[in-house]
Amino acid sequence: ECGDCHSALPGKDKKGPTLTGVLGRKAGTVPSFAAGYSDALKASGLTWTVDRLDAYIAAPRRVVPAGKMKYDGLADAAARADVIAFVLSLK
Repeated sequence: ECGDCHSALPGKDKKGPTLTGVLGRKAGTVPSFAAGYSDALKASGLTWTVDRLDAYIAAPRRVVPAGKMKYDGLADAAARADVIAFVLSLK
């Protein structure tokens, strides 16, 4: 679901930042992707928790209205849970 734009490898960014170590990380803070973040995401004050990830994956522009992420969202709750479980496994 996320692999076209995000990498599961530490330190490897694509169109979006790596998803490795996202849980507990403040949004917009991967140093190697600093120039790629929207000002809105950097100023959001979000810290990625399971609930925040779920809301963001469901509707990114609802969580960060002026963000750059070009993804409409994933409506299926079970599919989001699977994505989150995968992302949380990335250390």
